Amino acid sequence: MLAGAATAVAAGGALLALTDSGSPLRAPLVLLFLLAAPAAAITLALRGLDPFARVLTALAGAVALDMLVAQGMLATHRWSWRGGIVAVAVISLLLLLLVRLRPVERILERVRKIRSSK
Repeated sequence: MLAGAATAVAAGGALLALTDSGSPLRAPLVLLFLLAAPAAAITLALRGLDPFARVLTALAGAVALDMLVAQGMLATHRWSWRGGIVAVAVISLLLLLLVRLRPVERILERVRKIRSSK
């Protein structure tokens, strides 16, 4: 239930930013979105790890993804804050779709089978 509430608040922050609202909550909620969206996708992809490692890895991955999006936009001279929010949202959505196919779990299962057969 807490994850659903955080998702709704983060999505609200993205909507506030994309509609150019003058709300004082816009900046903190957008920052929450920029961390929560990629972190949620990465967390779902790392089901084989213990919870603390999943959270720590997901947050580090979210920061890295945000920095890569910003660096890519700056390098191509296409920087815009709206474009950054949309890019992070699209990449996070693609990661979630890839997780539904579960290629990481299949790879981890193969590694476990190889280790157990030794």
